[in-house]
Amino acid sequence: MSKKILRSRLINLRKKKFIEKRIPFIQFKKILNSLNFNKKINIGGYYPINSEIDCLDILKNLEKNYYGISLPITNNNYKMDFYEWTFKDLLKVGRQGIPEPEDRKKVFPDVLIVPLVAFDNNKFRLGYGGGFYDRYINKNRNLKKFFTVGLAFSFQEIKKIPINKFDQKLDIILTDKKIIK
Repeated sequence: MSKKILRSRLINLRKKKFIEKRIPFIQFKKILNSLNFNKKINIGGYYPINSEIDCLDILKNLEKNYYGISLPITNNNYKMDFYEWTFKDLLKVGRQGIPEPEDRKKVFPDVLIVPLVAFDNNKFRLGYGGGFYDRYINKNRNLKKFFTVGLAFSFQEIKKIPINKFDQKLDIILTDKKIIK
């Protein structure tokens, strides 16, 4: 099955099965603690759209615990970068129709929370098809070491994601029911 057909089916499934369920902050905090960062770090998140699992509660708790948080801004040529953001700051609608921070200080997150349409047990993800996250991860892994965490509902797991040379494997996937390390 092609990625396009698979993506369409899984987005429709997510819309049908979507529930207002969040991953508890304590689960995410356990992952952070296991990474043994010795300083306050920056966490790159996303603004949830289209029935994605909500990470805003995690970001809000990180901010309360004095972590820096950031959100992506998309550019031309399917690229994006992350910019500092706080819950006091305004958002604008970006090129992809997703709320983004007003241009602020560009940052390189130490931990990147990644949205997904589907995932497999090998920690590969299927996104919306623009390749924004795969490009970002590929480009910046050569510049800085960082950790990627995919967030998903457990029903988004499939047997095998069709991958190509551009697809980037995540470090961990955290769902409402389990953790894939």
